[in-house]
Amino acid sequence: MNTGMKLSGFALGLVAVFGAAYGVGQVAGPVAPAAESRHQGTTGAGHGTTGDAGNGGAERADAHLPGGLLVSDRGYTLVPVATSADEFAFRITGSDGRPVTGYDVAHDKRMHLIVARRDLSGFRHVHPELGSDGTWRVASPLGGPGVWRAFADFTPTGGQPLTLGVDVSVPGTLTDRPLPAPTTSTTVDGYTVTLAGDPQPGRTAELTLTVNRDGAPVTDLEPYLGAYGHLVALRQGDLAYLHVHPDGAPGDGRTSPGPAVTFFAEVPSAGAYRLYLDFKHAGVVHTAEFTVLAGNAAATGGASAAPSSAAPTPTGAAEHGEPGHGHD
Repeated sequence: MNTGMKLSGFALGLVAVFGAAYGVGQVAGPVAPAAESRHQGTTGAGHGTTGDAGNGGAERADAHLPGGLLVSDRGYTLVPVATSADEFAFRITGSDGRPVTGYDVAHDKRMHLIVARRDLSGFRHVHPELGSDGTWRVASPLGGPGVWRAFADFTPTGGQPLTLGVDVSVPGTLTDRPLPAPTTSTTVDGYTVTLAGDPQPGRTAELTLTVNRDGAPVTDLEPYLGAYGHLVALRQGDLAYLHVHPDGAPGDGRTSPGPAVTFFAEVPSAGAYRLYLDFKHAGVVHTAEFTVLAGNAAATGGASAAPSSAAPTPTGAAEHGEPGHGHD
């Protein structure tokens, strides 16, 4: 099933605006109850959306959270917009409730939209277009039924980088995909990518990913989003988001275009993480995926076979969201 099919009788709703706190960075404190709002979509198409209920709208002062766990932070809120099933649309509103229209370019784009199903399958990284009314629109990246997490990664003009997240429900039946076992090598589209390095909770670790094709090292990687590789990490369970930065940049006089791309990452806790490496070669962007264990999880070999979900996912024996990749 794909989201290009028309979905009947499905309403679009955004529930419970979050309290503030941000991080790939660090954030902070107690939260107060938030008001509930609901936006109704047109009958015949749409995606159901929910914020993470139980978190409030108060600014935090002393807690620390990874990115992507909140729908609202520092006065900015991710608001899905009702549209057809083959499109995904949203706005970022400011503290005055009005759509934000000014964004800085980061990694060659003003907005990065990343989605993954809550079982960590179906990862996609796309780049919406901004309309004059402050609405971002893109062909729907949601690959099939289930509960998806959508992350908006952006920098408002004059502000700091933010990652906001919201759950999006696509109706239908599915079978959860167990989290793949940890590995140091994976293949995608005829490329073999190997991983060296172990993530360490609370401290920076060096992760090097090496790209080979047909047994030979790839030494002519092409720049993608301002680097020879782009890495996202999601924590199993709550899908805490880490946007990891590479070491060096194309044209800096010291960074080679492969076969190795090195990143420095700090994971917030022990646990299982899914890594998604985007790299570009011969004009095509590919995504290599890895499961890694950090901290106590690494010591006990502990990635669970059935990932937990903060929101219920329909189950059944029929097809599920395809674990495909997309880049726009």
